[in-house]
Amino acid sequence: QVQLVESGGGLVQAGGSLRLSCAASGRTFSRYIMGWFRQAPGKEREFVARISAAGLSTDYADSAKGRFTISRDNAKNTLYLQMNSLNSADTAVYYCAASRRLGEVRTTSDYDSWGQGTQVTVSS
Repeated sequence: QVQLVESGGGLVQAGGSLRLSCAASGRTFSRYIMGWFRQAPGKEREFVARISAAGLSTDYADSAKGRFTISRDNAKNTLYLQMNSLNSADTAVYYCAASRRLGEVRTTSDYDSWGQGTQVTVSS
C-alpha cells in the first residue's frame, strides 16, 4: 500500500481559492488511480475527483466541475486539487485516496489507501 499525507487546507473566504496537495510514499505511486473525497459534518464521505495513473484522464463530481482541477506529478509522488470559486458548501475535510482497481472508481470502497484528511473551511 501507499502512504498518503494531505496538506494545504485552511480558512478561505467565499469566492477564494485553495490548492490541496497529497504526498505519497513508495515507488508505486504512478500505478495508482488517485482520488479526492470530502466529508462534511454529519454527512457521508463523497467523491470529488479522480485522475488516472498516468494523469491522462480525469473525472469530477458535478459539484466540482468547472471549479476544481485534479492533477498529479508522478515524478514527485504528489497529487493536487486546485479549488476555485469556493463556497460554504465546500466546507469539509478533504481526503486523498489511492486505488488499484480499474474503471470508474467513484466510491470509497474502490480505494485501498487513505490520507488523514485536511480541513477546508469557507467563510461566507
